[in-house]
This record gives sequence, C-alpha cells and structure tokens, in this order.
Amino acid sequence: ILADTRRVLAMFAVADTVKESSRKAIVELHELGVKTVMLTGDNIHTAEAIAAQVGTDRVLGGLLPEDKLREIESMVSPDAKVGMVGDGINDAPALARADIGFAMGAAGSDTAIETADVAIMDDDLRKIPAFIRLSKATADVLKQNIILALGIKAAFLVLTLTGQVTMWMAVFADMGTSLLVVFNGLRLLR
Repeated sequence: ILADTRRVLAMFAVADTVKESSRKAIVELHELGVKTVMLTGDNIHTAEAIAAQVGTDRVLGGLLPEDKLREIESMVSPDAKVGMVGDGINDAPALARADIGFAMGAAGSDTAIETADVAIMDDDLRKIPAFIRLSKATADVLKQNIILALGIKAAFLVLTLTGQVTMWMAVFADMGTSLLVVFNGLRLLR
C-alpha cells in the first residue's frame, strides 16, 4: 500500500501467474475422467482464486504437510488410484503416500524429487495426462500380448499332441510369436 499522511494512494498486489499449460492439463485430466483436487498451504482465498482459473474440482487451502497427507489418505481406496503432484518438502509425505507421486523436477526440492515416483523435468503438467494415456495403452498392449502368446502356444500344444505339427513348425511358431509380441509393443512408440 502506498499512502501519504491522509489517505491511501495506491494498492499493489503480487501473485503467481497460472501457466496456460496448467489449465490445459486440468482440462485433459477431466477428459480422462480424473477428479482434481488442489491441496495447498496458501490461504484459502488465494487457493480458490487459482483453482477457479485452472478449473479444479475441489480446493483446500491453509494446509500443513500432515493435513495434505491426511487428505491423500482419505482419498486412497481399492477402487481408485490417487496421484499427487508436488514440488516442495512439505509435499513429500503426501507424495510418498499417494499411489503415484509426480514431482516438479525443474523447480522442485530434492526431497520431493527423491520421494516421488516420477519427476517431470520441465514442470509441464500436461505430461500427467500423457502419462495416464501411455499407461493405459501399455496395459492394453500387455494384455493383448499375453493373450496372443498364450493362445498361439496353446494352439500349437494341441496340434503337437495330435501329431499335426513338426518340431520345426513349433520352433517357427515360438519365434513368430516372440516377433508378433515385439512388433505389437512397438506400436506404443507412435
């Protein structure tokens, strides 16, 4: 506040600016069906202003590290996976308790980076929805590969027991299955 002896002449305020990539990350997370909660040590008014700008589902402000941990513990359940994004020492307990912890690697503390499962080195939150999409695609490819490999092996076992397959055909099928699994996995590079 700038004032003279009689009145206030001007008020100045300083606040962090929200990155456009953060807004986009929240939108992408919502598109994936992920609920977002902002847990911060900042006062609730500041927290609500930032949450309104980025569009989080819920916001809790004025939290100490043990409060953040308690909130993460209350969200953990067998039916849902809980992720935590943090950058400071005060986030480390919650990062450790979450099913998966993401540390902001560029601006994050060493404690947060060492505690988290994943370090986002450029601090771009859009990496989290990309990480989720890649994880789901990887799980799908793994299931496909297991079914493919076991199905071919079972078919050749039956054919071998009935005398319809030679040893060389079985070896070729085994190598062919290995190559099919590898090529199917390579689709993830796209």
